[in-house]
Amino acid sequence: MWIPTEHEKYGVGTSTGPLFGQCLSSCPNSPLLEKNVSVWRFLLSSWYRPQHPHATVGLSVLANFRGTVQHGLPLEIGETVQILEKCEGWYRGFVVKNPNVKGIFPSSYIHLKNAHIKNKGQFETVIPMEESVITEMTVTLRDWGTMWKQLYVKNEGELFHRLWHVMTEILELRRQVLVGHLTNDRMTDIKQHIIARLDWGNEQLGLDLVPRRDFSMVDPDEISVTELYRLMERRHRKREIPLQANMHHLFLQVNSLLNCNLAEELHIYFFIYDSREMRPISERFFVRLNKQGVPKSPEKTEKQCTLFVDLGSSDLRKDVYVVAHIFRIGRMVAGEKKSVSSTQYRRPFGCTVISVSDLLTADCKDDHLLKVYSCNTESEWYQIHDNIIRKVSSRYSQIGSSTGLAVSLQLLHGNLEQIQKDYMRLFTRNVSITRRLGVSDIIMPGEVRNDLYVTLERGEFEKGGKSVARNVEVTVYLLGGDGQILKGLVCSGSGEPGADEFHSFVLYHSNSPRWSEQIKLTVPPELFRVTHLRFEFRHCSTKEKGEKKLFGYSFVPLMQEDGRTLPDGTHELIVHKCEETANLQDCSRYLKLPFSKASLQPGNNQTMKNSKESFWIVSLLCSTKLTQNGDMLDLLKWRTQPDRIMDSLTKLKDIDGAEIVKFLQDTLDTLFAVLDDSPQRYGLKVFDCLVHVINLLQDSKFQHFKPVMDNYIENHFAGALSYR
Repeated sequence: MWIPTEHEKYGVGTSTGPLFGQCLSSCPNSPLLEKNVSVWRFLLSSWYRPQHPHATVGLSVLANFRGTVQHGLPLEIGETVQILEKCEGWYRGFVVKNPNVKGIFPSSYIHLKNAHIKNKGQFETVIPMEESVITEMTVTLRDWGTMWKQLYVKNEGELFHRLWHVMTEILELRRQVLVGHLTNDRMTDIKQHIIARLDWGNEQLGLDLVPRRDFSMVDPDEISVTELYRLMERRHRKREIPLQANMHHLFLQVNSLLNCNLAEELHIYFFIYDSREMRPISERFFVRLNKQGVPKSPEKTEKQCTLFVDLGSSDLRKDVYVVAHIFRIGRMVAGEKKSVSSTQYRRPFGCTVISVSDLLTADCKDDHLLKVYSCNTESEWYQIHDNIIRKVSSRYSQIGSSTGLAVSLQLLHGNLEQIQKDYMRLFTRNVSITRRLGVSDIIMPGEVRNDLYVTLERGEFEKGGKSVARNVEVTVYLLGGDGQILKGLVCSGSGEPGADEFHSFVLYHSNSPRWSEQIKLTVPPELFRVTHLRFEFRHCSTKEKGEKKLFGYSFVPLMQEDGRTLPDGTHELIVHKCEETANLQDCSRYLKLPFSKASLQPGNNQTMKNSKESFWIVSLLCSTKLTQNGDMLDLLKWRTQPDRIMDSLTKLKDIDGAEIVKFLQDTLDTLFAVLDDSPQRYGLKVFDCLVHVINLLQDSKFQHFKPVMDNYIENHFAGALSYR
């Protein structure tokens, strides 16, 4: 017998799933009920429409309902349904997005929440009584979900990954709003974040932008056309930098190296590594550990905590890793007798890796204990992380089953400035910034970065009359035009202040050492022209005196004669013989010599005698003020060659767009300066160049530079003649 309820006439719910302990009659897939057709027909004829209008709306979604029973309504996770009738354990209603198809479904699949009825009667709708931004998020994510799958089918990988991270972020923000334990200010900030991300996704997917007032969607039927226009105009006028939804940052904190009885100080270098491209994508973060395996200066948190910034969505893949190289500071051979030598060297000890994709699911700082591995053959140290990643187990061994590097990691998403507000607990103390290799996607006028990264790659040296191979250490100096060492500009990694010199680690008995050690040179732009790098090579003796004897050097200028900086890429440098440091004091003597194999002139016999020995470096310039493009340089320095102005303006269209937008402010300043200097002669050509630059910003690849143009027009533009 069916007993009428006294709850609701109408309701809205979201499909959930069967609850544990639900009676058999509520389970639609029960074999007993599937066979009893007559009972089902009786049930379908006994629906009751209560007279008390208390509408409800569903919340959580746990499972799909296939609707295999007679008159069953199939439900998918996340769908919203409107309830028309109710009988014990069952509802009759329809899915809101398809109101023409009605059917029955078990009540255990629906989680209810209060709602109110709009336009009561034949055309009424039930609206959830919740934050409008929550409703919009739910509807929008459902729409995005379908389109997101199509992005994968169409092989639009970059937008697929970016959208996935934004959807994940929106779900996390939705959870925070639903919990309800937020202050008013914090709730406002979160709503602003949500709206910004919804708008970004709609724009990327080509969907309509939603008009809003105070975070709530505006019903176009309840607002005048003029007011709707004002809302949309205000939104466009207030648009700031597009959401950096594809920007991510990795927080790392070093805790200790556990169960390591080495009794020597340790240096650890962390970096982010792309195993697909087989190259680092970030600079290094440097941490010192004492003999007990804990950070040497625990009160200086910037020496044990860092934030790897400006990672793109394409960097959050399974084949991108956080790598840590660990070096011990001690004798050449671990456990060597004290009587042999007291000199200390940087020697390879161990390596550990963790995939960035392993951090995607964590929504808070997560502790990890990473296994540490040593290299079976020291000459292969440069690729130990690749061997670990590819599981070439014959080339490495675990250092003790209980030895591990304890670190805390958390992946953060969005704008860096906002992240520092949202995660104040992480930034209550100083945190060093570890930058990505390469210029960030958005460069605002006035922002200056001028970092030159040099990797000590490898060397080929002769025995030098010795019966065994050398123990080679490379010392790096940065020298100015007067030959004096520039102080504090050589940085082995973030977390440490710049030093006057850098010492490489030492490989035992190797005439073909491979280091792959990266350093950063923070050289002011005005010093590039007169500055050069000098690499000094020393053999480290293991005898009692522990001498480090100079046997050669290499050098390389940071700027070429035509004003372009040292090109990015690999450089094979000549190793010049030298056994006395005094011979290097006058740099003017050796600067006249060729510095690379590429610069050797045919017939240079004196240099060719020493050309058997070589030293390879890899350079990478990340600068907003210096360029390696000759045509761009000619344009920016047009005053030095006024007869080539027309040629420089013509070549602007052939310059790579990334180079133009990187120097967008300088390029615009140059064009307007040329216009002011000779409007009659160059006016039309400058106009063509300006049109080219503006059209360049319409490209989806460079759309995020539009705010740079807006900022320039508002705060930096000063071309009087352009108003004519």
